[in-house]
Amino acid sequence: MSKTIAVIPGDGIGPEIMKATLRVLDAIDCGLSYDVVEAGMIALDKQGDLLPKATLDAIAKHKVALKGPLTTPIGGGFTSINVTLRRHFDLYANVRPAISFPGTKARYENIDIITVRENTEGAYLAEGQTLSDDGETATSIIRNTRRGSTRIVRYAFEMAVKKGRKKITAVHKANIMKTSSGLFLNVAREVAKEYPQIEFNEMIVDNTCMQLVMRPEQFDVIVTTNLFGDIISDLCAGLVGGLGLAPGDNIGADAAIFEAVHGSAPDIAGKGIANPCALLLAAADMLDHLGMVEKGSKIRQAIRDTMEHDRAHVTPDLGGKGSTESFGEAIAKRVLAA
Repeated sequence: MSKTIAVIPGDGIGPEIMKATLRVLDAIDCGLSYDVVEAGMIALDKQGDLLPKATLDAIAKHKVALKGPLTTPIGGGFTSINVTLRRHFDLYANVRPAISFPGTKARYENIDIITVRENTEGAYLAEGQTLSDDGETATSIIRNTRRGSTRIVRYAFEMAVKKGRKKITAVHKANIMKTSSGLFLNVAREVAKEYPQIEFNEMIVDNTCMQLVMRPEQFDVIVTTNLFGDIISDLCAGLVGGLGLAPGDNIGADAAIFEAVHGSAPDIAGKGIANPCALLLAAADMLDHLGMVEKGSKIRQAIRDTMEHDRAHVTPDLGGKGSTESFGEAIAKRVLAA
């Protein structure tokens, strides 16, 4: 197939890990071409806008984007670029796989958990933020809707069926947040009845966090609201070695953005030691989304084999002495040989 995708290299280490990722995509010969556009601090410096219209237009045109980490300036007047993208394109499903790889410092083996997080509403957006005149009281609104809850839960079940998953856990705090979290839980129960082939479980969020640390093997797919999903997905990344191995897929009806969920790491930018795996795994998920599941699987296997057998080429965060470039090149060679 021939397909053009929007590519946003990003800030800090973004251009370095993007270069390594595109090298692997080119090696696997998946027929992709790239429309490179800017966002973040690079775009602000060059174009006076963190998220230029040309970038939004490119994503809308191609419907698929691969994005490096972006920096949102600290201070008033600057809205999170990632949140803005999610809301602009209604990317309601944030899918965060956590998969064990060899050669990490993770405490567990054989972790394979997918967190499906509602991406457009809830506490994370901090709607209606106010601060009293005396600075003593801060208020924000948690707004969950039946529509939003239904589509994210249904997405999780449809994904589970497609991927051959066996169990979904709906994570909530309905024992205390009886309306906002209660609505989500009630919807999850309703939707679950439509999928009798999938085991359904429900769990309070604080217990979920404890259980993930104590017995992570009991989880398969987790579906939850925005803020809880943000926290849980990072916890799951910690189970497999950190955010350097954590891809993020933002899926909507009309567009999808695949990204490395870690930050732009300005402290190591330009040193050539950034781990490209999170973005590479996001690229593999992107290939799945585009119907090239076999090629996505080849990238994951090449990463696994490189981490296990080419230790000299992996980056220092994984215990190697390699560089971003050498790591990417080693993975590309394995993809070519597959």
